[in-house]
This record gives sequence, C-alpha cells and structure tokens, in this order.
Amino acid sequence: MTHAGTPPTPRSTLVVTAHAGDFVWRAGGAIALAASRGEKVTIACLTFGERGESAKAWRAGKTLEEIKAIRREEAEQAAATLGAQVRFFDAGDYPLVATAELTDRLVAVYRETQPDVVLTHPVEDPYNGDHPAAHRMALQARVLAQAIGYPGPGEIIGAPPVFYFEPHQPEMSGFKPEVLLDITEVWETKRKAMECLAAQQHLWDYYTDLAVRRGVQLKRNAGPNLGLPHKTMAEAYMRPYPQVTKELA
Repeated sequence: MTHAGTPPTPRSTLVVTAHAGDFVWRAGGAIALAASRGEKVTIACLTFGERGESAKAWRAGKTLEEIKAIRREEAEQAAATLGAQVRFFDAGDYPLVATAELTDRLVAVYRETQPDVVLTHPVEDPYNGDHPAAHRMALQARVLAQAIGYPGPGEIIGAPPVFYFEPHQPEMSGFKPEVLLDITEVWETKRKAMECLAAQQHLWDYYTDLAVRRGVQLKRNAGPNLGLPHKTMAEAYMRPYPQVTKELA
C-alpha cells in the first residue's frame, strides 16, 4: 500500500525470452517505452543462443565459452541501451529443455519482480523449438507464482496480462497482429539496441522493415489520425488471455 507522501511503486514488466537477441528484435520497442516512463523492466534470458544463433562466431573458430561471452556482452549492451536489466539463466539452447528446476527459477523471478505485464514468445514456432519451450515455462511459472501453496521465496503475484511478441516467421507460427504498439518515439533507441547484436547483423534491416510495415497497419487501424507521424514505427503482439476493461476502446 502506498502511504501519503510515498511515491508509487513503478510498474514492472517481465520479459521471458529464449535467446540473447530475441528480446531486442521482438520487444525492444515495448521495453524502451516502459523504461522511458520510469518503469522497471526485467529480462529473463534463458540462453545465450550460443549454438543455434551464433553462426558467425562459430565460422570464426570461436569456442563455446567464447561465444557465450560474446553473446552475453551483446545482450547486456542492448538491454542497457533499452533501459532494462537482463538476467541470464544459461540453460543451453538447441535444444532448450523445459525442466522443473528452470521453471522454479522463473517462479522466483516472477515473485521478486511482481510484474504488471509479461512479454514472451507465442505458442508456435515450427522453425525453432526453443521458442515454444520458453513460452511454456513462462506461462507455467506465471500460474505457479500465483499459487500460495507453491514453495519458494517471495510474495505471490496477481494475474499480469501476457503479450506474445511477434515471431520471425509469423505466417508459419499462427501469429496474428492483434495489438499494434506505436514505438515511433523510441524507434532510434531500439535500432541502437539492435546494432549491439553484431552476431546477427543480418537481422537489423529485417526488423527495421517489419517495424515500418506494422506502423502502416497501426495507422490504418487507428481510426481518426491522432497526429501520428508520417512514418510510424510499430510492434505487433497477441493476447492469450482476455482483456479486462470497463470501457470498450
């Protein structure tokens, strides 16, 4: 409870992501927006993407531990650019295996951060099984963190809304852009964070182009033009749970 004269607790966002780069490409705008409002953003990064998403480093003859160190540094720089804190679980990718121990660690993060919003992968991705594995653990940990009888430190959480960020192959992953988030004001911040990820430089332009396309869709669905800039940048999300509201908008 906030007492008179005590500043309110900042809103909290939790991002659960399979690999070191996922949170930047898919949710960097949402993260930067939240941070710009003074909100706390915590990124639970389950793996470094060291085996499946670091081809450039492997071709350069780097060792596994060297690649992990490279990806850690890149992700830390990207998170700092966005204004977020990142925690690495180092659970191993390709494959990322959902385990009770890993889920339990996620429950602890949920209870510690008390998120108002959760961002994570959608249900499907036929090209990368690590993403659905992260999705399953993120949602299971959310449910367990609400259960007063589930052991572990920290206070139970409420039921924070969950948003699925857009996968790399949306058409093949059953993804529909149900929520379009205007990230124009923080686009340059997201682009700088993307450029921290030298291991996946080939994706910089891909996700820039995607932000432009989603921005066009945002303007098309925004009703009366409320002063939106000519070049609006956006990210797309889905919602697995119903929106709770007192007003339809």
